[in-house]
Amino acid sequence: MTREEAEQLDAADPLAFARERFILPENLIYLDGNSLGALPRAVPAMLADTAERQWGDDLIGSWNKHGWIDWPTRVAAKLSPIVGAQTHELLIADSTSVCLFKLLGAAAHARPQRKTILTQQRNFPTDLYVAQGLAEMMGLQLKAVPADEVIGAIDADTAAVTLVHVDYRSASIHDMRAVNAAAHAEGALTVWDLSHSAGAIAIDLDGTACDLAVGCGYKYLNGGPGAPAFLFVADRLQNDLQSPLQGWMGHADPFAFEDDYRPARAINRFLTGTPSILGLAALEAGLDTFADVSMRDVEAKARILSQIFIDEVEMRCGAEVRLESPRDPRERASHVVFAHADAYAVMQALIDRNVIGDFRAPTLMRFGFAPLYNTHAQVVAAAEILADILIARSWDQPRFKDRAKVT
Repeated sequence: MTREEAEQLDAADPLAFARERFILPENLIYLDGNSLGALPRAVPAMLADTAERQWGDDLIGSWNKHGWIDWPTRVAAKLSPIVGAQTHELLIADSTSVCLFKLLGAAAHARPQRKTILTQQRNFPTDLYVAQGLAEMMGLQLKAVPADEVIGAIDADTAAVTLVHVDYRSASIHDMRAVNAAAHAEGALTVWDLSHSAGAIAIDLDGTACDLAVGCGYKYLNGGPGAPAFLFVADRLQNDLQSPLQGWMGHADPFAFEDDYRPARAINRFLTGTPSILGLAALEAGLDTFADVSMRDVEAKARILSQIFIDEVEMRCGAEVRLESPRDPRERASHVVFAHADAYAVMQALIDRNVIGDFRAPTLMRFGFAPLYNTHAQVVAAAEILADILIARSWDQPRFKDRAKVT
């Protein structure tokens, strides 16, 4: 594809208007929104208003005057069209790991006669760590099987099935509807991690009969570094499940300051501590970048961008790299992974040329396509630069092989 052809696609892009909602450095091709979303244009003013006018002028009165106490549910409601859930089924709280611990613990506790938490091998590490720690604390077994064997491994001893919806390495997608149906047939609950799918592809939590889900706010949702996470609890389960982290914000009457815990009704029982107001302010601006955006358009563009990149890289780079993502665009989400023996150095050479992706040990280069701000022309240009680096072996320099703490 020529750059002119790519620019024609950009001119016809139904999401082109959304790019103006972000602040991005000129002459930079940012393909790492799957790790940290770009800065929404509205964030600096939103943070300044929250800090200077609300916190600065109204101090503690802001919890009432500006409604801070309700921000975890008010901001979460903006996720509704992004993940296909009712507004009252969503909550902003804590980190993804903490939310996963809460919901996985609640699911296991709700099935006291069952002793197995089922997951997949090579799941996202923090999900495995959380599940391992929880299983040890509750006297349960964590069973990890290959991804294509998950459904067949669900049985009468399975309390919960916990999976990352989109694999962080390959971008392959689990069939949410099929997994939910198989789990429910055996009486188990499902807990999904949407960190690599929320904001990248269309999700229908209610339509596929999901039970529980978590997701991070700082990737495709553009909430900023360390943004609060979100959780989903299906309406039918909210008053039956018990959070294992009982904090004062999850109490039925937090400001009664009672010694004994009484859980709030519905989704608020999954609150724990005081909400991070500055983090919520930035996340709200991130969610607002999806205003008037169809997630079907987002998903369609994501797959077009990823397909163009795969075609261009394989045509230009040949056997220098190996595709590690599903070749069928219907089976992958919004990032693409190529393997190279010296992937870290190649990625550093790309970054030096203003193409930002990331590296995952030992040999993977990840390229994330955020449909709200990435363009078709950028994708073609990135493939051209990658080919130039590989052909010239410009990555083979000591400065590109010195690994930083964050890779």
